[in-house]
Amino acid sequence: MTLRERLTRLRYNKVPDHLLGEILSKSWADNLVPFAFLVVVVAAFGILLPGFFAPSSLLDTTRQLGEFLIVVLGLTVVIIGGGIDLSVGSIFALGAFATLAVIYIAEGPVWLAFLAALGVGALFGALNGFLVGYLRLRAFLTTLVTLIIGRSIYDILITTWGARIQSSPVFNDTFDHIGMGAVWGQPISALIALAFALVAHMGMSRSRIGWHFTAVGGARRSAYNVGINVRRTIFLTYVISGAACGLAGFLFAARLSGVGPGTGLGLELAALTAAVVGGNSLGGGRGSIAKGLMGAIVVLLITNGLIRMGAGTGTSQLIVGLLLAAAIVLDVRWLKNRHKVLSEVYVAPLHHAMQPAQSALPGSGTAYALNDALASAEPIALGTVEGPEDVILDADDNLYAGTRHGEIVRWFAPDYTRSEVFAHIGGFPLGLAMARDGQIVSCVGAMGLYGVAKDGEVRELSTETRRSLFSVVDDARLRDPNDCDIGPDGRIWFTDSTTRYDAHDWALDSIESRPTGRLLVHDPKTGRTRTVLKNLRYANGVCLSHDGQSLLIAESWACSVHRYWIAGPKEGQLETVIRDMPGYPDNINRASDGTYWMAWLGMRTPSFDLALRHPAMRKRMTRNLPQDDWLFPNINTGGVVKFDETGAIVATLGDLGGAAHPMVTSMREHKGWLYIGGILNNRIGRIRLPGADPDWTSWNSYWGDRA
Repeated sequence: MTLRERLTRLRYNKVPDHLLGEILSKSWADNLVPFAFLVVVVAAFGILLPGFFAPSSLLDTTRQLGEFLIVVLGLTVVIIGGGIDLSVGSIFALGAFATLAVIYIAEGPVWLAFLAALGVGALFGALNGFLVGYLRLRAFLTTLVTLIIGRSIYDILITTWGARIQSSPVFNDTFDHIGMGAVWGQPISALIALAFALVAHMGMSRSRIGWHFTAVGGARRSAYNVGINVRRTIFLTYVISGAACGLAGFLFAARLSGVGPGTGLGLELAALTAAVVGGNSLGGGRGSIAKGLMGAIVVLLITNGLIRMGAGTGTSQLIVGLLLAAAIVLDVRWLKNRHKVLSEVYVAPLHHAMQPAQSALPGSGTAYALNDALASAEPIALGTVEGPEDVILDADDNLYAGTRHGEIVRWFAPDYTRSEVFAHIGGFPLGLAMARDGQIVSCVGAMGLYGVAKDGEVRELSTETRRSLFSVVDDARLRDPNDCDIGPDGRIWFTDSTTRYDAHDWALDSIESRPTGRLLVHDPKTGRTRTVLKNLRYANGVCLSHDGQSLLIAESWACSVHRYWIAGPKEGQLETVIRDMPGYPDNINRASDGTYWMAWLGMRTPSFDLALRHPAMRKRMTRNLPQDDWLFPNINTGGVVKFDETGAIVATLGDLGGAAHPMVTSMREHKGWLYIGGILNNRIGRIRLPGADPDWTSWNSYWGDRA
């Protein structure tokens, strides 16, 4: 390796340049902009206004924040659900009046005043929800009308009963303590708001109803098609917003022990600005409680800061309006261009230099030299099957394969002319294994590990593992489960090819050549799945050794095969069996003579090998060229390789003309025949294996010698 190559490798293998793309791909990345804005606002007013964050000033600001935050979070729920609520100021004022009416006119207890405020808010929200959700009126105009109606009702009430409230001789220590008291040095209203925010966050991010709110806001038609009651969901968002305004009105009334003609005026503009400045999309379906929290703090600090600086009401409202306009423009532009930004920064290639490979050309004299044996393979299901990535046979010699339509198809022995859809899983069934009870275990791309019983019933086995502590990407989810095998104790060993890309984006993973693949094991007895090995360059085929002591693992983009010991004195150790092959390995399976079959999905080329040594070139390629012009690994020519326990190559099979099996992703030996599968093929092939044991079955491969 030259000095330049060493420096390049050091630069690209050590700097985590992929983190930027991973961060921007997360939904919470939208929080970075409002958080940065919050930091700027805090810093600016801290410098411009000495004492602005003094304890006494901060205590009063925190009390106001508690009331304002609850209104903002209620409105945030409506916005995420795809609506808008302009009546929050009126509901807030009515909630405050209801509170004071119970305390100072009816001389009722605090709990009754609380229920009155909450009830008034929820009832007014239910009116909005009924009109918008069930009668399907436009949210903007509807809530504008209810804003006017609510404000009119409040004005009538305050004109009639305002003087009596102000002159009431009633004193309620509990009510006053809620308004002006503190617990652990923090205002009670702020603590209530914090509790409300935590409940709202858990409800929006962890509960079914919260997911329904987001789904309805994102696409109402799609939400309806999957069975969500859209009208009821919209109705509930407005009820929550109304109840939140009632709660905030209760806290406001407790703090001031009075209301006036200006109570709640302009609150809808401030709350809407806070929700949108925080990063919640007015289009619905995208937002969070955390964004509403940050937006509320920003708007309240700006408003109070401007007042401290002597700005008039008009100036403050002008600045808040400009903030709202800027937030809307930023939201629209980011939503429109986010995928472009991600496409520019997400793909982060690494330096990867493999040693020159031995030639696989016919007549080259190397152990890898391919012949043309697969060209004469007998076709099964020619033209009727699409993408049989893996094939397997049961104890009755019936043949099974997954297809790109999400089905596992069964062809009946002995001639395999009759077939049926054995099971419909969805996704793309890839690697297959046969359990002792006849259940078929399948790795399903972008879904997880699934089992199919002998009667065709499908059940989920595993869709996640434990998440890494410092991983930005959610590596708990199984993104590209690829191949599997079953140990004598029933544990299922399987590979997850990459944690950065879904199954259909395997080509992007090849361009990065980043070691994000892993080996996992699922224990049916406990139902748990754990990660055993990490840092594999596209972990692909996995096969238990004949003695059951180790696993053979194919690392596709490294063109290598590794052995991982799961028992014996070397348990837990990893060693390389074959390295720097001329082809990209895929599935591995046992052979009848104690050796192993391995598929090559494609062949290395000098051009792509050279590109792997120059990550900067690959990075420029992904930024500056359309994807159709990118340099990818060759997957148009592959083959089958047979090797022994030491990694020595025993035989090779190929299709030199590429007419029948140019790309091979799997093969399975059964009763003297070798069955061939390919993820891009329109057939399953089989060829006779001279000298192979005619009684050895793939079923014996699993359980006959281990029962």
